[in-house]
Amino acid sequence: MAVSLRRMNTRLVNLVIDAARPRVLADFWAALLGWRVALEEPGEVDVRAPASDGWDLDLVFVPVPEPKKVKNRVHLDLASTTAAHQAELVARALELGGSRVDLGQGDVPWVVLADPEGNEFCVLEPRERYADTDAVASIVVDAHAPEALAGFWARITGWPVQGRDGDVLVSLRSPSGRGPWLEFLRNDDVKRVKNRVHLDVAPPADAGHAAAVTEVVAAGAAPADLGGPALPWRVLTDPEGNEFCVLTPR
Repeated sequence: MAVSLRRMNTRLVNLVIDAARPRVLADFWAALLGWRVALEEPGEVDVRAPASDGWDLDLVFVPVPEPKKVKNRVHLDLASTTAAHQAELVARALELGGSRVDLGQGDVPWVVLADPEGNEFCVLEPRERYADTDAVASIVVDAHAPEALAGFWARITGWPVQGRDGDVLVSLRSPSGRGPWLEFLRNDDVKRVKNRVHLDVAPPADAGHAAAVTEVVAAGAAPADLGGPALPWRVLTDPEGNEFCVLTPR
């Protein structure tokens, strides 16, 4: 399906991670990134970056009963400025309770790790592209068709395509030019379970929620039936079946 890149009235607001122990996982990520736990409620724990970082999303940890079963289709890449800084980040992650992960990556310059609940992330070697991102270089999404999926997300976030690596990687970034990239990486693995990491978008405070949902569905999203109680937000899936939420206006 061709996706028009007309800007929509929604924006990225959260990266959400399912967790058996949300506060424990939030503490790990806050300590690793140098951020802070900003909110703790029964249904979520939020970690926020300092304003100087350029990351303007909340990193939200929510409780779920299901254990992690497969490799995540969405993960974070962390930026480093020097080889010594990369080694320092790896050591810090391991000291905080992370672990090394072998996904068959072989001899690569980045390091693949997992947080205390097994969520994979990478500590990248220094790269010019990520020199100005601060702690998080990118949010990486596995994609069968990176170009098409990037087009959908560019439309619903307002983040334009800023880079391509053939048909393997398509990269979006906030128009502000700050914070992480949102990247779609070719991967032919079949999605089998609900994603444990997902994005939230929301319309602005003066917009209508129902109208925003209708517009996102018209762009190529589909309703997701996850069961459970009725919620004030809507859970949808993108054109490759990745769950995301359209939150109420804010």
